[in-house]
Amino acid sequence: MSETWLTMTASDLGRGIAKGDIDPVALTEVYLDAAQVQEITPRIYARMTEDRARAEAKAAATRAKNGLRASFLDGVPISWKDLFDTAGVATEAGSALLKDRVPTADAEVLRNATAAGLVCLGKTHMSELAFSGLGLNPITATPPCVNNTAAVAGGSSSGAATSVAFGIAAGAIGSDTGGSVRIPAAWNDLVGLKTTLGRLSVKGSVPLSSRFDTVGPLCRSVEDAAHLLSALEGSPSIDLTGARLEGARFAILRTAAFDDIRDAPQAAFKSAVERLQNAGAQVADLWIPEVDEALSLSAVLFSSEAYGQWADVIEANPDLMFPEILKRFRGGADVLAKDYIQAWFRLEDIRVEWIKQTSAFDAVILPTSPILPPDLDRLMSDPDFYVTENLLTLRNTRIGNLMGLSGLTLPTGVPSTGIMFLSAPFSEERLLRIGAAAEQALS
Repeated sequence: MSETWLTMTASDLGRGIAKGDIDPVALTEVYLDAAQVQEITPRIYARMTEDRARAEAKAAATRAKNGLRASFLDGVPISWKDLFDTAGVATEAGSALLKDRVPTADAEVLRNATAAGLVCLGKTHMSELAFSGLGLNPITATPPCVNNTAAVAGGSSSGAATSVAFGIAAGAIGSDTGGSVRIPAAWNDLVGLKTTLGRLSVKGSVPLSSRFDTVGPLCRSVEDAAHLLSALEGSPSIDLTGARLEGARFAILRTAAFDDIRDAPQAAFKSAVERLQNAGAQVADLWIPEVDEALSLSAVLFSSEAYGQWADVIEANPDLMFPEILKRFRGGADVLAKDYIQAWFRLEDIRVEWIKQTSAFDAVILPTSPILPPDLDRLMSDPDFYVTENLLTLRNTRIGNLMGLSGLTLPTGVPSTGIMFLSAPFSEERLLRIGAAAEQALS
């Protein structure tokens, strides 16, 4: 029976604990044992936190026995991307530049999750300093895609996604600056939630670009995402009961999101849309030319801020970095202040236009990624292929970050493809209800 726990949703595990059918201590030991015997665990976890996990599980078991559970997921074991500070445990953000960096306090979202009773299994590998959507990291480790172990898993929350996909965590917490939750979730057939900037605290997390950095869960169901969001911010659980697609209005964004799209993601998206329509959703095409202009501002907005954040650390020891990531950071070195400021002025205007054009719809939908997970060896040996695939990987998800939106990716049923729902800022509750109904239609 305990082996089935490794494939259950976090929510079902929470229900089992509440009923007394699952002991949090036994549950945690099952996950720790699974990580111990899984050959690829060293490519997924940067480090495990066994002592902490066992102590937290024991406390959760005591609360459950006394009828004092702290939250719906009290006692459920999850993993954390290695950019969230853990007191007394190294947090290195996938970079040799931060080797042996040991914080003295937990990140705020980790403190909230701990207060909600979630069990911390360990820290997961990631793209170096979170600046790549591929999940390729020759400096520390590159987690494999669950559907093709010769391919990358997507990034930058690569280990977060694979810890769930390979059954060595019940859920995971990652970050999303340009798609870093949604890409690995999609490529590993998971649900991934990008929250609105400012919805969840980034205090105590290693930054990349403070005007785009967000926190979000990667998990097996929309219900899991809702409960994890509540735990991360210390708020009541979101009610998903009665969610339906009848009368929902979706817009397919017909802009750059479909340029150079590969056959499998395109066919999977088309099939997913048909299933949404069969469940009662109304779908219309939408053209917002300004989105293409916003995408063209990405290099100025993302790279300059990332380089400004890390320039002194990087230039002190540039040889410690993977050259492709170093090159991407240095792409922001020569951006003029006037160009950065003007880009933000223009982006704010485009955001206003986006809200105006999309206000009549419940969500904008598009393929989460226009490509499938690329082959790891070819990425390492072919620089041109690396650049092309890296840019395409984050192209669609970046739209949500540029527009300042909340976003949700769901599996389409075709391996390593996702359908993304983009909704207004701070509308996560509505987005998750849409996602719960869509999940049923897609399954």
